[in-house]
Amino acid sequence: MVYAVVRAGGRQEKVEVGTIVVLDRQQAKVGDTIELPAVLLVDGEAVTSDAAKLAKVAVTAEVLGEERGPKIVIQKFKNKTGYKKRQGHRQDLTRVKVTGIK
Repeated sequence: MVYAVVRAGGRQEKVEVGTIVVLDRQQAKVGDTIELPAVLLVDGEAVTSDAAKLAKVAVTAEVLGEERGPKIVIQKFKNKTGYKKRQGHRQDLTRVKVTGIK
């Protein structure tokens, strides 16, 4: 079993070939291929975490589409002052499918 842990958008994701992952917005169009930097590679019993060896590892993914995350409501309130504020946010996301780990 071969899998890798990649850095994507400030987080780390465990991926295998064929895995569909939702990442923070990537600067790529639908159908483009992007490369994700590997942090850890597991190939059977061999675990690679050395930075020099991981620089040679290529994790490629195909962009499937763009989407938006769930709405998050931010509310601020201060008692006895009449201050209240309500704000919403939806994160821009990119859905990718991992096509290869080499």
